[in-house]
Amino acid sequence: MQRKLLGLLFAAAAYGFYKYSRMSPEQKEDIKKKGSDLLKNLGGVGNHPKTSQPAMVNTENNY
Repeated sequence: MQRKLLGLLFAAAAYGFYKYSRMSPEQKEDIKKKGSDLLKNLGGVGNHPKTSQPAMVNTENNY
């Protein structure tokens, strides 16, 4: 099952790379702009409140 999923993921990535390489420079700029707009709307990568603060660590020995 994992091999099949990995093969499917690889095939999708190869197809995406092929389609991107066949695009015109204007289409590539449009894709880049849409991607940056999406990240702005989502708040950026790594700015999620759960990941912005360090995790609490229990240092007490409660055996």
